[in-house]
Amino acid sequence: MKYRIAAWAIVGFAVAGCWTLFALANSPATMMSRDPILTLIEFTCPLVLVGFYFHFGVSLYATLVANAATYALLGLIAETLRRRLKHAQ
Repeated sequence: MKYRIAAWAIVGFAVAGCWTLFALANSPATMMSRDPILTLIEFTCPLVLVGFYFHFGVSLYATLVANAATYALLGLIAETLRRRLKHAQ
C-alpha cells in the first residue's frame, strides 16, 4: 500500500511539473482567467485554485510539493477504500 500511495504522490508531482513547463513555455498574457486550460490547471492543482481565488502568489516549488502531498492524500483515501471494499467481499 505504501508503494501505491508513493505512486499517487509521484503522479501529483508530475502533473504539477508538466503544468510548470507549460507555464514557462507560454507567456502569462496568453493564459486569461476564462481560458479552458486554466480551468484544467485549477482542477488538477488545487493549490493554484486557492491562490487564484484568495489572491496570493504561489511559488512553483510550493505548487510541486503541495500537489504531491494532495495526490498522496487522495491516494491514501482511495487505497483505504479499495482495501475495505476488497475485504467486504
